[in-house]
Amino acid sequence: MKRALDLFVSILVIVFVLSWLLPILALLIKWDSRGPAFFLQKRVGRYGRLFTCFKLRTMYMNKEADESPASEDDPRITRIGSWLRRSHLDELPQFGNVFLGSMSIVGPRPYMPADIQRYERIVSDTEWRMKVKPGITGMAQLEGLHGVCCDHEIIIKRYYWDRWYVANASFTLDLRIFAGTLINVLPRRIAAMRIGPSE
Repeated sequence: MKRALDLFVSILVIVFVLSWLLPILALLIKWDSRGPAFFLQKRVGRYGRLFTCFKLRTMYMNKEADESPASEDDPRITRIGSWLRRSHLDELPQFGNVFLGSMSIVGPRPYMPADIQRYERIVSDTEWRMKVKPGITGMAQLEGLHGVCCDHEIIIKRYYWDRWYVANASFTLDLRIFAGTLINVLPRRIAAMRIGPSE
């Protein structure tokens, strides 16, 4: 049932949203800075397997992208990239990951291998996180814990809610998180799509 929900939602988004929106965003990215419109990055998925995560490029081309996560006011972030990150539109291509089966609609966010190594110094026993597929949204996102991991407290809170989800995972819980995202999180992301400085 979880896979059926993933396929149903991802196909709807790909056909009715990404089919026209991604070309527009890609042109904006290409106009703003040199380089490809899409950014492909290795992330850690279920059972610790690496997969290629699809994103829209939000940074100038740099060699540290796979090792050094973005920080607040990171000079590597482009003008369009800042807007894409604030509105989370840079994550839209991940519905392609959901369709292919490497991600789910609901689950812990996928981390880079370098991120996991850093977080293991703060939170021990992180392998439980890999018992489920990573997701586009999850309990941590409902609790407002998205964006840059800038301090220990946020990292610990994220892991708390990710672990809670893994321990209580069910199709009913997925529906609750999905509905909560549409009702509570999505309106905030739409509001963030306005052009202007971030708050």
